[in-house]
Amino acid sequence: MRRHLSPRERVVASLIGLTTVSMVLFLAGAAANHSLEFYYMPWNLFLAWLPLLVVVFLLRRLRRQSWSSWISLGLTLVWLLLVPNSFYMISDFVHLQDVVRHNLLYDVVMFTSFIFTAALLGFSSLYMVHVELRKRVSLRVSSVLITTIIFLCSFAIYLGRDLRWNSWDVLVNPAGILFDVSDHLIHPLAHGDMFTTTVSFFVLLSSLYLVGWQLGEVTRELEYPRYRR
Repeated sequence: MRRHLSPRERVVASLIGLTTVSMVLFLAGAAANHSLEFYYMPWNLFLAWLPLLVVVFLLRRLRRQSWSSWISLGLTLVWLLLVPNSFYMISDFVHLQDVVRHNLLYDVVMFTSFIFTAALLGFSSLYMVHVELRKRVSLRVSSVLITTIIFLCSFAIYLGRDLRWNSWDVLVNPAGILFDVSDHLIHPLAHGDMFTTTVSFFVLLSSLYLVGWQLGEVTRELEYPRYRR
């Protein structure tokens, strides 16, 4: 008898489908332009997948252990370090001005495919963590935690796009990041782009996630009529 996919498995399957579409568009564009100028897009999308994969492992651990266990806390920390990569791809639109290609509109479609997929990956992992938090803490506390995570992701996008730091530097060069961040916080008026980038991404990501959360709640209520917040 054929086993039906769970809702989470269907989401992952859909995201795999979107990833496949993005790769087909990338390869077709590379063939048409005889160039691999945007070679970093598949790599960035791979990085965007990592937070969701980490959350899948985390949820499996949470079925057997508490969130306070060392393994669960370690997976949560890894997820926090990686999840900004999913939303960072939104800033990749700036690369459309780097080169002149055969068809700019096609490149816009290709970039949108990659970026939309990456954002969905990030929001999916964020939603899964949010659902687990709601099982353990109040609605207000979970909302504050998720909002804080979105703000940190927005600031991380600034660190990545403007200051060129990445997630791995937290491990290989933590002193450099700490010095850079401290300088920006001590002299905020000298770094106006920090506020512009962080606040604009925070507003965008928060509003998009709010819509996604409400859609998720409606879906849960339709699938499980007895479900209550």
